[in-house]
Amino acid sequence: MIPVTPVVLEGRHVRLLPLSLDHIDALVAAAAGPRRTFDMTFVPHGLDEVRAYVAEALRAHAAGHALPFTTVSLALGRVVGSTRFGELEYWTWSAGHPQKKPEGIPDAAEIGWTWLAEEAQRTAVNTEAKRLMLGHAFETWRVHRITLITDARNARSRAAIERLGATFEGLRRAHFPAADGTVRDSAAYSIIAAEWPAVRDRLDAFLSA
Repeated sequence: MIPVTPVVLEGRHVRLLPLSLDHIDALVAAAAGPRRTFDMTFVPHGLDEVRAYVAEALRAHAAGHALPFTTVSLALGRVVGSTRFGELEYWTWSAGHPQKKPEGIPDAAEIGWTWLAEEAQRTAVNTEAKRLMLGHAFETWRVHRITLITDARNARSRAAIERLGATFEGLRRAHFPAADGTVRDSAAYSIIAAEWPAVRDRLDAFLSA
């Protein structure tokens, strides 16, 4: 499978760089703390965990399953976290079908694996990062669906997803290992292509406010 082409996504508040080994030290610093908001999100801690985290993300990219980013706050001038496209789906279309895409272009994807240093939380960083990623997915890749999934107990994350205008699809019971070592239920949301113009306008309004 051909990996998706890495891309730099940049706005007024955030720059999303293709994740690389060169970012390890900066990610270690970003994840070092305070870590009080990370109780429901896996965030690597220390050099060894960050190295393993980056290596796994790069393997997923090489296999065509993900496109991971390092998140840079332009206001702070430094790395503040990471996010990615994952669970990339490549649908089977008949030859000549108008929906058939070139190799390496997904038909659907998930946005997730997102964490931010506390100093970048509740700023425009996450909102603009989602705006840039959704724009790339719907306008460049022309995906049919973006999925967003979080721990069902994570009220803060769910509120942020709902603020985007995503539709709640339901709970996936006993879905995934949780950051606290339990088996979590996950709340699943989605945005489909027909909804993107309204979501885009909503996010642009937030960012211009």
